[in-house]
Amino acid sequence: MRILFLHGWHSVPGGVKPTYLKDHGHTVINPALNDDDFEAAVRTAQAEFDRHQPQVVVGSSRGGAIAVNINSGNAKLVLLCPAWKNWGTAKTVRPDTVILHSRADDVIPFADSEELATISGATLIEVGNDHRLADPEPLAAMLKACEGAG
Repeated sequence: MRILFLHGWHSVPGGVKPTYLKDHGHTVINPALNDDDFEAAVRTAQAEFDRHQPQVVVGSSRGGAIAVNINSGNAKLVLLCPAWKNWGTAKTVRPDTVILHSRADDVIPFADSEELATISGATLIEVGNDHRLADPEPLAAMLKACEGAG
């Protein structure tokens, strides 16, 4: 499966989460996104989406805000602690979206994901012990959410 992975603010391509997806047999498109210019990051993400037509878009933190602000067609969205209130203009997601978030996140409030899930009818899964979601349990949950795309 082709997965577009949109990294978080001051993060880089090739981190733990996209590598985990790649190691589980998926083709992962993981572009470098501009940290200083949100619109430039959205343009990069949109260009990569249009070029590769992935089945799933995974957005981590600020990457989650980017994911909800691109035209992702029918691709499934998997959002990891999405910073949707901090950047961009999108205020809802499709009901088939899966949001993974830790209640112990000290960067993006868990309540933001509760609100997005409630407004949109998306599925919110509480997982992990921090903002990074890079431990075995949240990594497995991310993989399951991606592979559940149909």
